Parts: sequence; structure tokens; C-alpha cells
Amino acid sequence: MKKHNLLFVLLLCLNFSSIYAQNSNTPSTKTVSVWKHKVQTGVNISQSSFSANWKAGGSNNIALGGFFNALSKIEKGNWNAVSDLQLALGFLNNGVATRKTSDRIFYDLKLGYKISPKWDLFVSSNFQTQFTDGFLYEKRADKSDSLLSTFMSPGYLTTSLGLEYKPTDYLSGRFGVGTLRQTFVMNDNFSKLGMYGVDKGSNIRNQAILQMVWSFDKDIAKNINLKIRSQSFWDYIKFSKAGSVVQRLDINLAMKVNKYISTNIQAVALYDYDQDKDWQTSQILALGILYNWEK
Repeated sequence: MKKHNLLFVLLLCLNFSSIYAQNSNTPSTKTVSVWKHKVQTGVNISQSSFSANWKAGGSNNIALGGFFNALSKIEKGNWNAVSDLQLALGFLNNGVATRKTSDRIFYDLKLGYKISPKWDLFVSSNFQTQFTDGFLYEKRADKSDSLLSTFMSPGYLTTSLGLEYKPTDYLSGRFGVGTLRQTFVMNDNFSKLGMYGVDKGSNIRNQAILQMVWSFDKDIAKNINLKIRSQSFWDYIKFSKAGSVVQRLDINLAMKVNKYISTNIQAVALYDYDQDKDWQTSQILALGILYNWEK
């Protein structure tokens, strides 16, 4: 992994550690609010192998993926804060090539102030990118794979302020009326082509947008948790033109077999005119080892 990738992950970890330190160093009294932490980490492994004379056909392969999620919350008086870090990376090797199966860096930090039982004023910052190179894998042997994306190409930093609606503890909606969305394309070859919406030769694109984010997180049955996050962005400058809207839907269904074994189904639907004129989708089904820690 490249040095700047490691540096970024280290900075995220330091940020999360500083939040944890605030909780650890807080006096244990009933009048002081403390951070509530929830950490999930796990490894998913799958493997297939076939003898040389296996008539049904098949390709030997092994897939390995890992994830780390850290969620911290605090409420004190009318104030509340939420820190949400999600990391994932996975690869598959079929004996011919190693290919990526999952890759995500997501961090969301929100500060809110309650103005009514169901409404908050909020400010937030959200960062998204990936760890390593992403390729368009060609099916024909006489064509080479082409590089599509890499760390910070693209990268997205969204800073927002507005109103948050929280009718229940598992459902919330943010309406960011004052939002700056910055798109980073640090790969010079991508920049020269004007990929991901930046002007040709530029590494950064700034957009004033209207943001709407809906989040659902609830145990819908014993040992079954459903998380849904819907994001929509409308560009103020070209509100009625093609490519003015970016939409993303993330769905995660987690089913615990026991304390350490879980099954996860993840699905993503993305529409971003600057990436592709059609909807993009991905789906992952994984069975693996899960570790939970809460405090």
C-alpha cells in the first residue's frame, strides 16, 4: 500500500483515538456525559479448489476481505455528536490474477444542537475515497486491464450545515441547505482528461449543493440488523441541467450466526453523471468472523 494511503489511515485512527481518550479521561460522575463506542471488525474468507481431472470444470480461487467499523456517539444537554468510520478492503486470486472485490474509506463527523424534540441544527463533514487502484478488468486475453480509479482519484469531501429530522432513534434525515462538495482527482493522468467532473488540468472541483441524507439503522429481528443510507446531492448552479443530481443508496443486512460468526449482504446503487451516465450497482455476500466491542 502506498505511503500516503497509510498516512491517511493513521490520521483517521488518531482522530478516533482522540475521541476515545476524551471518554477515558472523563471523571466517572452522573453529571458528565460520556462517549458511547461501538466497534466491529471482521474477516471474510472463501476458497475453491479442483483436481486437474475435474470434469465439471472450475477455477481454483481464494478470496480474502476485511472490514473495520467504529461508531462513537455522545449527548450532553442539547448538544450531540456522532463519529462514524468505515473501512473495507478485499481481494480474490484465481491463480491467474489478483483482483479487488471491495474497497472503501468512509468517515462522517456530525455535531448537532437540539431546537425541538425532533429537529436539530447540524454541521457535518464527510470524506470518501478508496485504498488502492481500481481497474476495468477485460474479459479478452489480448487486452490489458485499464486503470479507472485510485486513492484520492476520486476523493470526496462534503462539508454541510442545515437541519436534521430525528423522529425515532433509528431513523434520521439531514437537509444540508448550505453544503460544499469538493471532488479531488490527484492522479495527473485522470486530471488531464477531466475525469470525475473536474476541469481538464485541475485536481479539485468545488460545488455548492443541496444535500439530503436519510439513515436507517435497526435490529429488525433477533440477531438481524438492517442499515440503509440514502444520499442525494443537487448542484445549485446547474440545478435543472443534466448531471445536476448525485444519488447513492447503501444497504447492509447483517445476520449473526453466533457471537463470532456472521453473514453480511451489502448492496450499493450509485448514479453520478460525472462517473457514468447510467446507474452503477454492486453486491457482496460474505460469511466470516466478526468481533464486536461496545463501551
